[in-house]
Amino acid sequence: MEDYSKNIVKKYNYWTVLVHTNQQYLGRCVIWCNRENATDLSEATNDERDELFEVIREIKIAIEKTFQADWINYSFLGNETRHLHGHLVPRYKDERVFQSTTFTDPRWGHNWLLDNSHATSNEMLQSIKNEIIKNLQ
Repeated sequence: MEDYSKNIVKKYNYWTVLVHTNQQYLGRCVIWCNRENATDLSEATNDERDELFEVIREIKIAIEKTFQADWINYSFLGNETRHLHGHLVPRYKDERVFQSTTFTDPRWGHNWLLDNSHATSNEMLQSIKNEIIKNLQ
């Protein structure tokens, strides 16, 4: 299993936020439940649930400050990875430029769709992560 620790934006008591390795949607993050046997959102403990909403709010605000996202999508699917986690996916009406790289959201106004052919360099990934961290409250 790959080590994603270098992608950690912030660790909380019950959740860990990481930048997703595919930054097709600039600022996309994963919110990972720290409990080992957690698989389903409906089975989150009260403490996990309460903290999750704090995490979502804090990360959303940081991403809006960092990249001026126009909208945020949230997705808790679990189809490929059977562990309780969600995706926070920033959406953009217009293109964004970050470190001389242009990011576009061709599906603006529709459901997001992951393009697995989109490659994000580790250097870019770490820069995105560090910018989000700067804007955390």
